[in-house]
Amino acid sequence: MLFHDYDSPRGATMITANLIQLLLVEDEDFDVARVKNTVKLLGSRIQIAGITSNGKTALDLIRAKPDKYDVVILDFQISGGLRGEELIQKIKELNPLIQIIVMTKMTINMTDLDFANSLLKAGAYWYCTKYPGNIEEFIYQPTDFLLGICNAYEKKRLEKQKQRSDKRLMKNIEAILEAKTIHGNSKPMHQLKEAIEKFARSDASVLISGSSGTGKELVAWNIHLKSKRRFESFVPINCGGIPQGLIESELFGYEKGSFTGAVAAKPGLFEVANNGTVFLDEVSELPPSAQVKLLRVIQEGEIEKIGRIGSIAVNVRIVAATNKDLSKEINEGRFREDLYYRLNVIPLDLVPLKDRGDDVLLLFNYFLGYFSADMHIPAPDVEPGAREILLNYKWPGNVRELRNVVQRLLLNCEGTITAKDVSNPMILKNTLQKEGFGALNEFGGGQVLPLRDMERIYRTNYFKYVRSISSSDSNAAEKLGLAPSNFFRMCKELGLK
Repeated sequence: MLFHDYDSPRGATMITANLIQLLLVEDEDFDVARVKNTVKLLGSRIQIAGITSNGKTALDLIRAKPDKYDVVILDFQISGGLRGEELIQKIKELNPLIQIIVMTKMTINMTDLDFANSLLKAGAYWYCTKYPGNIEEFIYQPTDFLLGICNAYEKKRLEKQKQRSDKRLMKNIEAILEAKTIHGNSKPMHQLKEAIEKFARSDASVLISGSSGTGKELVAWNIHLKSKRRFESFVPINCGGIPQGLIESELFGYEKGSFTGAVAAKPGLFEVANNGTVFLDEVSELPPSAQVKLLRVIQEGEIEKIGRIGSIAVNVRIVAATNKDLSKEINEGRFREDLYYRLNVIPLDLVPLKDRGDDVLLLFNYFLGYFSADMHIPAPDVEPGAREILLNYKWPGNVRELRNVVQRLLLNCEGTITAKDVSNPMILKNTLQKEGFGALNEFGGGQVLPLRDMERIYRTNYFKYVRSISSSDSNAAEKLGLAPSNFFRMCKELGLK
């Protein structure tokens, strides 16, 4: 490859070869001369950029200019205390990209595999003998020696290219991680984050349990992005969203002509995710036949495609999620017990939003800032009364519901979010919760009660509910259309004061 030397004086353009820069570490003048003679045979491609007779000076040269040298030619039997495998390791510590070719005094007919292996383990690229037939003139066999240098340089170039690619990929990973940050300062969330950091390093299967909307896929993404598989594919699969007749072909693929309509081969999602992570959401919805095949994938690392004779090896990590009690599903015959134990190597239980304390307000503020920026509007202020209602609400839809509530508030409010805005039935659904606010058919425990008793039960539960979503008694009285004094009196009659 040719390049222009822009460091030349103005008006002078020097074109020169992109030379491979060598550092020669040799303490015998006779061998230095032979290496120089050999390199001259390919002088248009290779240049000796430095020569030293001891290991310490070699390290000083590399330390001063770590990017100057491409290949080090190193005499294994160099004089001085620092040499051999120790010197090789220290050079690689300074610059892992530098390639090292070791010269030895072994004759060309001798073979020592243990010696060669020790050099490679230390970090050497290759080694050669100093004694060819024409010993007085050349070092080793000239063509092999020069080819070894060129190959070593090519290896360095590819490793440098990979290093740059990995850095770019790492920046992309960090950007995705930032977008998929798990927000929360409550104790359960600190424990969850610690577990993700700990278990991401493993390849063991993970089973995430939690009610809908708690962020199971977000947790799966974080496990993948913090694992050694981060540069590979993350394939989410909603097991409940694929028709049962198609789930096996979607997961494991099929061959051309394996059934009517199979006009071309189709790779399954496990093939697509090879070397990466598969996220099986709603894993309890898998039909029995797919459960059997999934068990084989976990046990044997193989998939069986429809219409194919023989299996295909795959290497995937499985992260599964469910909002059901799998032990109950096993007892009722809908889920395989052996598959459960294969998936549940690392269990992670996500707590509902109502049990995360002030995380409700933390997430509310996060979504408020995020969607305000997305909609190009200033984030509105939030009254203390509105925050109290949000904090006391039960959030049956968890984080997903909170996210939707923030979007509805931004579309319906201007300037300030008030308690009245939040308690609007269009914002927070005024449905009676089963915890303390049971449905009408549950009030009497299955019995028909006198109307007066029924009215008292209903009024008590309804007053409790309105108070739970109100910032104060005055606010609750306003919602019910009562004077504060009448509201206080009625609460006292009902035993609520």
